[in-house]
Amino acid sequence: MSSKQGGKLKPLKQPKSEKKEYDEADLSNIQKKKEEEKALKELRSKAAQKGAFGGTGLKKSGKK
Repeated sequence: MSSKQGGKLKPLKQPKSEKKEYDEADLSNIQKKKEEEKALKELRSKAAQKGAFGGTGLKKSGKK
């Protein structure tokens, strides 16, 4: 208990993580997620080009 070591102890080094082994279900889920993100990105870019309402603006009706 009477050691002269002061301050915090250094944490033990974690072993480097090895690449995970994926099975067919994991690979298909990863591929599906990438495709969804790609489609969403394309939709966002199209929406940004057109503007909020497709560039046509709001139309008012003639009724009062």
